Amino acid sequence: MNELNLPYKQSLLIIPTYNEIDNIERMLNTLLGLYPELNILIIDDGSPDGTADIVKGFQEKNANINLIQREGKLGLGTAYITGFRFALSKGFDYIFEMDCDFSHDPKDIPNLLSAAISHDLAIGSRYIGGIRIINWPMHRLLLSFFASWYTRIITSLPLTDATGGFKCFSRKALESIDLDKIFSNGYSFQIELNYKVWKKGLKIKEVPIVFTERRDGHSKMNRKIVYEAIFAVFRLRLFA
Repeated sequence: MNELNLPYKQSLLIIPTYNEIDNIERMLNTLLGLYPELNILIIDDGSPDGTADIVKGFQEKNANINLIQREGKLGLGTAYITGFRFALSKGFDYIFEMDCDFSHDPKDIPNLLSAAISHDLAIGSRYIGGIRIINWPMHRLLLSFFASWYTRIITSLPLTDATGGFKCFSRKALESIDLDKIFSNGYSFQIELNYKVWKKGLKIKEVPIVFTERRDGHSKMNRKIVYEAIFAVFRLRLFA
């Protein structure tokens, strides 16, 4: 399908934010410039730096920008579940996850959307066909790479990048998941969603992307998130 004919009006891009004042304005300007018909949902976890105020300014001139403000830092997983419920209630057919820090390149959106049209879940993969990560320290790269390897070994999930957070779901894929039973909230959230879509027998496609470490702001990764992922994979294998 030609990029110009992609169903942007039927698509919702969900971006969770917490203290993204360094990136939010540039991100929204970039997205609006590239895909003026794409619907955007910012879910802000009470950022004290004024991230939500920037979004409200954009809303005054752009009806396709939505904002949900939550009280306090409630976590990535619950932010996306809030976004998924919003998307399903509003009738969107394609639902994206993407970070605000430009580690995910907005120019890859058409490739993911094209793949989601013929599949149920399109995942932006940093490892399919080789490693495409820029500016990560070696320990972070090894952590991510072995997390995907570990997930494949324990769950048999056939993905090269099980933890990536740049993806596009079809409505069918999200409707197949019981959102009330999602137990992960951190690093393992992406693994759990991928696993549950795969276990439903739905079609998943990995799309090669280049991942670039954030230039502005601070990473949200911490040790607690990593430990959660280790145990969540066993829980998925045994109980999901």
